[in-house]
Amino acid sequence: MIFRNARILDASTTLDLKCGDLWIESGKVRAVEKPGVIPKNSSTPEQDCSGLWVIPGLIDAHVHLREPGFEHKETIQSGTLAAAAGGFTSVACMANTNPVNDHPAITRFIRERAKESGKARVFPIGAVTQGLQGKELAEIGGMIAEGAVAISDDGMPVMNSKLMRQAMEYARSFDIPVISHAEDWHLSHGSSMNEGAYSFSQGLIGNPAASEEIMVAREIALCRLTGARVHIAHVSTRLALDHIRRAKAEGLPITAEVTPHHLLLDEASTINYNTYCKMAPPLRSEEDVEAMILALADGTIDMVATDHAPHSRFEKMAPFAQAPNGIIGIQSVVPLTLSLVRSGKLSLQRWLESLTSSPARMLGIPHGNLKPGSEADICIIDPDASWLIDSARNFSKSENSPYMNNDHALKVQGQVEETWVSGKPTFLQRMTEK
Repeated sequence: MIFRNARILDASTTLDLKCGDLWIESGKVRAVEKPGVIPKNSSTPEQDCSGLWVIPGLIDAHVHLREPGFEHKETIQSGTLAAAAGGFTSVACMANTNPVNDHPAITRFIRERAKESGKARVFPIGAVTQGLQGKELAEIGGMIAEGAVAISDDGMPVMNSKLMRQAMEYARSFDIPVISHAEDWHLSHGSSMNEGAYSFSQGLIGNPAASEEIMVAREIALCRLTGARVHIAHVSTRLALDHIRRAKAEGLPITAEVTPHHLLLDEASTINYNTYCKMAPPLRSEEDVEAMILALADGTIDMVATDHAPHSRFEKMAPFAQAPNGIIGIQSVVPLTLSLVRSGKLSLQRWLESLTSSPARMLGIPHGNLKPGSEADICIIDPDASWLIDSARNFSKSENSPYMNNDHALKVQGQVEETWVSGKPTFLQRMTEK
């Protein structure tokens, strides 16, 4: 295929070709050139992409695909289809399945199931501890041998500092990152939302910002001690950012991510006990939201990750304090985060880097670029197209999104038109339109 007349962007090389052609052949990128350089060939189909962006396939370093064990919420097939519809060609899935991905056999199952039915590349993340219990290390070496690209007890903080040190030392020997769910469980256990005026007014137990700050500081100290690569998941507080900035200035191998909801929503969204706005870490203050945007723009936060966390409607119908944490978001990340570009808060190249080359570097995978010879993982976006985030376009098995209210569905701008993995289409928007 030759994609003609597109705006072609690649953050790994800072490429921004306002009008160009991209040639893919045998599943690889063969050339990216200005118009007229790539010759026509009767045996090679062409596609006019005037007005569209052609970019590397997006990479999500933090998703929950729920399989095995929670297939009523999501499966690898449905989750990767939603990922493809969101422009993602690679996703890294967390270990909190049932059974937990703490054993090579589970890692192998995930990888093989993704090969059978996945619409995106799936990179398993193994557990740090057995059963996510924080007591004994999981079979880290065996999981890595079966394809795990990182380790994390996401959803459960590893409170034992000695155990976390041992995990980091193991990870360093394999040159993989440890992904930290940075939360002091002793401060946050039993909480439902951010601690502050809103939690007091609604009579809910609050999760203080200090809970995140303390654990981020600990992870940095252990990173300094072990030399391991450490990635801080879903940063949400201004105070945590101060620690991350100092660690990076020191040259420590620390990276961090932020979710779209922590960039665009604050604690006020929980008014009236809206469980679709309940998550961990919780939505924080307006000041924290502004700090997250600035930190993403200046590179303190390396990447955007969705923390796509499907839950059934019935689970989210529970009282706020009992409802599970998390929202879906892998299909809506493009228009939601592009709103920061249109408002001038984030450059286009920084936006693209945060969704492609930055997560690729952290996970150690050879994707997220359009360099000749690379796998033809491609996302095509219409930056001007408007659409509604509603159930009619949702490919996840769950609908727990604060934006997916069918009575007042959010209208957004920026639509994924096509997604290609290794030169083959995994999602075509025109095929879904009625």
